[in-house]
Amino acid sequence: MQNPKELINELLVETFNRILTIEGEALKKVGIKLSMSEIHVLEAVALLPEPSMTAIAQKLGITVGSLTVAINTLFQKGYVRRYPDPLDRRKVLISLEQKAKDVLEVHKAFHKRMIDSIYVDLKLDEDEVLIKTLRNVSEYFKNYPID
Repeated sequence: MQNPKELINELLVETFNRILTIEGEALKKVGIKLSMSEIHVLEAVALLPEPSMTAIAQKLGITVGSLTVAINTLFQKGYVRRYPDPLDRRKVLISLEQKAKDVLEVHKAFHKRMIDSIYVDLKLDEDEVLIKTLRNVSEYFKNYPID
């Protein structure tokens, strides 16, 4: 019998990688030529009330330098706009162009279909244990120290 910790690791890695692959392929099929990392940057911008470079980097758990590279690429592709904060001109804010909003709608629809299919395929009648477990796993990784 496989060690439970090894099995959990294998299942998490396999699930994570498979979701990214399926999601990437689904987006390519509708003509979206962005990496999943780029889409996650767009998603972070959309979710933040004040999407400054620092706030976006913190949300994604990356350095501002890494984010700058991604934002420069997304700017060149026409997905984001950069502008100085009117109250603090040292701060750079990011906003989404319409084509980024369109991509995020497709991305959101993919996630809805994925979750809907999980409920149908797995016949989840009692989802409280699953939700509690996933919430615990999510919290663990949110608080995981990145050195």
